[in-house]
Amino acid sequence: MRLQDKVAIVTGGGAGFGEGIARRFAAEGAKVVVNDLSETDGRRVAGAIGDDGGSAQFVRADVADGDDVARLVAETEGAFGGVDIIVNNAGIPQRNMPMAEVDSETFDRIFAVNVKSIYWAALHGVPAMRKRGGGAIINTSSTAALSPRPGLVWYNGSKGAVNTITKAMAVELAPDKIRVNAICPVAGETQMLGEFMGGQVTPEMREKFLGTVPLGRFSQPRDIANAALYLASDEADFITGVCLEVDGGRCI
Repeated sequence: MRLQDKVAIVTGGGAGFGEGIARRFAAEGAKVVVNDLSETDGRRVAGAIGDDGGSAQFVRADVADGDDVARLVAETEGAFGGVDIIVNNAGIPQRNMPMAEVDSETFDRIFAVNVKSIYWAALHGVPAMRKRGGGAIINTSSTAALSPRPGLVWYNGSKGAVNTITKAMAVELAPDKIRVNAICPVAGETQMLGEFMGGQVTPEMREKFLGTVPLGRFSQPRDIANAALYLASDEADFITGVCLEVDGGRCI
């Protein structure tokens, strides 16, 4: 059990990568708070973890809202006694389109969810981790931060910010024994895929994209979950400030 008795918050844990991470952490002994905006999805994942013999609780909160994140951390401490791991996984895509066609409201929401959420998590989560003598923060970034493509300019920028923030946080929080790393997945078989491809995924689009991935497939939740498990575990206790590509060779 690589996370035995650790307490982990996984944002966006009701589906996709977040669900994979929450389930993997629980299977390795963590007590998991599944956060999501969707009560149906979040409760489903927390219930499935319980059915498998794990320990999980659902907390609905908007990661772009500071008061909600403060409550998320407080409820985690109340339920499980502390916070050891925060996975800032919740994010939203940008529909593939020319950058000038993205309205300001959409731009603001992309940065609120993909970037400012990390600020709120740090503001409220770091003090909780300090009480425990350290911890691990994992931010879900993207290959878009490393190999940006046309049509996703503002999404690319939000994930570029995630990588820079991750490295800066890692240096600043090192004296507190809080490690901060990011995972950069290639596009996965999640609900976001259609948005990245302009609204629909055609067989031609799939083949064209997969031709850019040397290992020849999309990422799966298990790929991201396995990377997150390693970075959260004591096996990675000398790793901080890393933006780990989980991309089948896409960024080479």
